[in-house]
Amino acid sequence: MPLHQTSKASQTDPSRSQRRPWGKLLLLGLAAYLVLQIALVIYWCRQPASFDVAQFTQQETSALGGQPVPGTHFVAATIGVADTLLTKPGGLIHNDQLPPGVLLDNCPSWECGAIMALRDALRALRDDFSRTKSQSAENLDLKRADLQFSMDPKFWIMPAAEDEYRKGIDALERYLDALSTGNLNFGRFSVRADNLAEYLALVEKRLGNFGLRLSSSSADPRLSASLFPPGTSAEIEQLPLMDGADSQASEQRTAPDKVDDVFYCARGYSWALLHFVEALRIDFAPVIADKRAQPALEQIERDLQGALKGMRSPIVLNGNGFGLLANHSLVLASYIARINAAVIDLRILLEQG
Repeated sequence: MPLHQTSKASQTDPSRSQRRPWGKLLLLGLAAYLVLQIALVIYWCRQPASFDVAQFTQQETSALGGQPVPGTHFVAATIGVADTLLTKPGGLIHNDQLPPGVLLDNCPSWECGAIMALRDALRALRDDFSRTKSQSAENLDLKRADLQFSMDPKFWIMPAAEDEYRKGIDALERYLDALSTGNLNFGRFSVRADNLAEYLALVEKRLGNFGLRLSSSSADPRLSASLFPPGTSAEIEQLPLMDGADSQASEQRTAPDKVDDVFYCARGYSWALLHFVEALRIDFAPVIADKRAQPALEQIERDLQGALKGMRSPIVLNGNGFGLLANHSLVLASYIARINAAVIDLRILLEQG
């Protein structure tokens, strides 16, 4: 080899050896970033564990210098559900503007369902539970909490949804303080059968809407129709649609790209509703015992726990009949239908004289 070629190779080889480590480091950094993002998605999207309503109520009332009385468990349950939405891993993901949160849709759908249940509970507190009669003045703290949680969860700045929800929690804390310390001027809770029936009527419509959308994922309309009594579809069709629900008639299938959104929205609603039902079982114990409605309430709790069972599949499957793949939407719809039937039975018992 000529001398000038040898010297040229010796000049280029060091530069190549210097470039290679930087390329490897860049690839390693990109791989580490992807692994971190995937790990965050798995960690953030795990369903939060349920909390013990009675224990949480005892902690909240003790911190406020009060004690558990009828109504404190339901109010504490709303505080616990709202606090979980803000403090769970990843916080409120619905309004994230950066990855991985901005790329997710199942977690925000779950949060959407929990917020729907929370808003239903707040509306019942504001309009029914805290008022002794229709002409009585509404509680200002509950009014403020209801307005704060009406904020669109997609808002991320000026104002951010998290900031408004924290203000709503503060308002609920003030109401719980007045209720647990016996300040009747600022905290009342009416334990009456008609109040509870009004709330159950709202829950009944929500569950019917969820069940109808979930069952619409099946290609066989007979499977969908068998989950609900005749005439239910026509009534539920008049209700406002949830986020991610198909806008067509109930006889048409839910869009394939919306099946998982509806599924997780129903799971989020069921998760929050389980805590509210546990609270009602304690606060309305005399009414439930008088109406002999304990079996129906226990059935609701059992089926809600069944609806929240863990999934072995990382994705929502949408199989048909006895095919190779399961249909997770139909499984959840069957639980929702059983819960809805028990809610209807409980409401009828409460409305009987």
